[in-house]
Amino acid sequence: MASGVSDGPCDPPPSEGELEQEDELELQAQEYVDRVRNPELCGPRPRSCPLEPCSEQHQPQPRGSRSSASDLSVRLRTSQVLPVDNVQSSLLSLPWELVLEICSYLDARFVLGVLPLVCRAFQCVLTDEVTWRIRAQKILGLTYPVLEGRDFDWPTACIELEEHLSHWSGTNPKVEHFTLADGHFASVDSVLLIQNASLCISGSRDRNVNIWDLRRLAQDGEKALVKTLGHQPRGTHRGWVWALAAQENMLCSGSWDSSIKLWDMASEGAAVREIRGKAAVLCLVYHPDVLVTGSYDKLVTMYDPRVNYPVVSSRKLHSSAVLCLAADDRYVLSGSEDRTLVVVDRRNNHVLQRLQLDSYLLSMSYERGELWAGDKWGLVHVFDQQGGSFQHVKCFNVGHHSQMTGIKHSIGTLYTSSTDKTIKVHVPTEPPHTVCTLPHNDVVNGISVERDVLAAASGSMTVEIWRMTK
Repeated sequence: MASGVSDGPCDPPPSEGELEQEDELELQAQEYVDRVRNPELCGPRPRSCPLEPCSEQHQPQPRGSRSSASDLSVRLRTSQVLPVDNVQSSLLSLPWELVLEICSYLDARFVLGVLPLVCRAFQCVLTDEVTWRIRAQKILGLTYPVLEGRDFDWPTACIELEEHLSHWSGTNPKVEHFTLADGHFASVDSVLLIQNASLCISGSRDRNVNIWDLRRLAQDGEKALVKTLGHQPRGTHRGWVWALAAQENMLCSGSWDSSIKLWDMASEGAAVREIRGKAAVLCLVYHPDVLVTGSYDKLVTMYDPRVNYPVVSSRKLHSSAVLCLAADDRYVLSGSEDRTLVVVDRRNNHVLQRLQLDSYLLSMSYERGELWAGDKWGLVHVFDQQGGSFQHVKCFNVGHHSQMTGIKHSIGTLYTSSTDKTIKVHVPTEPPHTVCTLPHNDVVNGISVERDVLAAASGSMTVEIWRMTK
């Protein structure tokens, strides 16, 4: 449980005793990394694990239970939305299968935003869910989405899929790559894109948190590094910076020095306050009304950083260190080295579920009731939330060979990173289809994806940036 809160821009210089404590924390942190994130210690996968995907994946046929273009034609004729005058001399006199084929050569964003304004018939067809299901099947030829039985935004999915594949597919991807060096002098362990991906925040084992202005990339004479947060001569924190999270203009950093620091990005990163705990902060989730932390001492703690006494609750949910977190306005999900996933109802602070897994989870991406998580073997696990209960429904081998340190899933995209020195870009089909692999020269400790930017934290003391172009 948190032991104190302090305000102010900086702390006094460390005493000799504090320096010894910092050395002990660094030894503890190194032991943790060697145990949990060492590629050589991930161990053999059980025989039940999915096989590694082939370089040329089999593409299953679209499911026969789904609606077809001919189904759509029947629905249009019976709905009487087609104009009756001069129909034979217009584009609308063509079979709807052919109209949809013509539309498939236009960008999904344009089709959805412009063509429904042309006439009632186009409005009916191009806002119909079936139209976009057909289009997605044509794009992928694979089982999609992975989870059904919930409201699914097919138009948004098609827009994301098409733009994602346009950026990353082929021999000449529409992506610029930048390496941000000369900012850290130790491994970068956390990275976070904020403010519509105009700024990148990085946390490192050099104990610093850096701010990078990505609008300066590729500009002659401009340096992307804006500043290092804090005023301490020994760094932003007194231990490795392991976790970052943000909510609007408020940034928080969690460290092996057992503290969480909050920074106001609207005031050029001014220090706001510090929340002190009793163990290393390994993961953070920030929402408007709550800041959730997972720590080395097995605790999941919820704070309200807007008040003077911020601890809302603190519970020992696991028998080992808490490695990853996810949350929304109702649930908090925590994964631990003890190989459990615990689900807590935020409204009454009640443990709803405790799922025992075959391996521990290291990274999570939670959206729309779907939890996608990466484990110590580099496998992707998918959990489905229905009626307040989470079920493990899928496990995929996406080609990583050791711990999956980062995962980002959306309705039409999937990114993963690993200590095997790669980042992989996929489409979230069943199984995920890998669009491309981005090799690196060192372990990749985490990723952040926002808008058209992908950022990665590198063990080679750099931040790697991929910016998608038009």
